[in-house]
Amino acid sequence: MLNKQENEVMNAVYEMCDGKGNCLVSPLEIMSILPEKKKYTPEKVDKILRSLELDDYFDIIESERKGEKTYVITLHANGEAYRRTRQQIKRSVAFKIGLSVAGAVITFVVGMILRGIFS
Repeated sequence: MLNKQENEVMNAVYEMCDGKGNCLVSPLEIMSILPEKKKYTPEKVDKILRSLELDDYFDIIESERKGEKTYVITLHANGEAYRRTRQQIKRSVAFKIGLSVAGAVITFVVGMILRGIFS
C-alpha cells in the first residue's frame, strides 16, 4: 500500500500518461500537478519515483531534453491498475465504516428494547 506522498506522485504520473501507457515528463511538470502546500522538491519527487519504480508501478529512463532532466515513464500492470485499486480501497473503507455504524445502531436499538423489557 502506498503512503500519501507516493499516492499523490503516482496520481500525477497516471494523469500525465493519460491512459497511453507511457509518457515523457520532467520533474517540474509532475510538481505542477502535486499539491503546493506539501513543498515538493525535484529531489524528493525523484526519490518517490524511484521507490514507485521499485514497487513495479512503472519503468523510468532518465534523459535530457533541451538541457532539462526528463523521465520516460512506462507504466506496468500495477501502474495501469492504479485507479481501479484506489477505488477498491475507498469502497472497502466506506463499507467498513457503514458496517460499524450499522452495528452501533443495532446495538443501541437492542439495548433500548432490553431496557424496556426489564424495567
